[in-house]
Amino acid sequence: MSINRPAGTPKDAHYARLRRQHRDQNQSGTSGEATPLRLYGLHTVRAAMDNPQRQIGRMMVTRNAAARLDITDPAALPFPAEVVEPKTLDRLLGGEAVHQGAMIEVEPLKPKRLSDLGSSRLVLVLDQVTDPHNVGAILRSAVAFGAGAVVTTGRHSPEESGVLAKAASGALELMAHIEVRNLAEALQELASLGFQTIGLDSEGEAELEASFAAERVALVLGAEGKGLRQKTRETVSRLARLDLPGAIKSLNVSNAAAVALYAARRWLDRPGG
Repeated sequence: MSINRPAGTPKDAHYARLRRQHRDQNQSGTSGEATPLRLYGLHTVRAAMDNPQRQIGRMMVTRNAAARLDITDPAALPFPAEVVEPKTLDRLLGGEAVHQGAMIEVEPLKPKRLSDLGSSRLVLVLDQVTDPHNVGAILRSAVAFGAGAVVTTGRHSPEESGVLAKAASGALELMAHIEVRNLAEALQELASLGFQTIGLDSEGEAELEASFAAERVALVLGAEGKGLRQKTRETVSRLARLDLPGAIKSLNVSNAAAVALYAARRWLDRPGG
């Protein structure tokens, strides 16, 4: 079914009513309201639409993007949706945003707690990794390697954003995000739950592959440049390194996370593991 249709149909009236309701809701707020959280990009938008926990306020989509998202009738969506030209999204999101013709305004997802881990055997812990591109890429790798959650601190961590969500390419909707106040206490709690907490550090006493010793693993990564904080280094079960045979001896934190996740998954999925 084409998304183009004659004006004046019942669907048009319904669509116009939804837009009026959304406009009235926005106008009822104060002038000092924060800019809504805008997620963009085809994979990001589709994943958010498929996430029952995600509350979507409205959508702006080009005709081409609507077809690629398999949206035949924007008016039939459970939230206001407007068909726009690409330049409208360019103006709204800025020229650097690779929106691919789709944008939604959403409510942030609520972080979970360590008690929500359930039977997860692999988690990632980020010690003040603040770059949203890196965190988004880490989320994507975490989903790919079957991690149960990504743990961050309430402070010194990037907030949910369009940049982070685009880098995650849909993984933001698929990966449990656990937010803690005190990372050292969280690591101790993970240890009490049977997790071996392994901090990645270039000065680690052993290679990562030789460091695994438990059936639940929490990989702890620090920010680029600073690495793990001293308190974190003192709290983890073990410090381990990634041995790099090439001329460059360090990796971007998101790349290091992917390598470490691969090694941890190999350990957990070993025969008899």
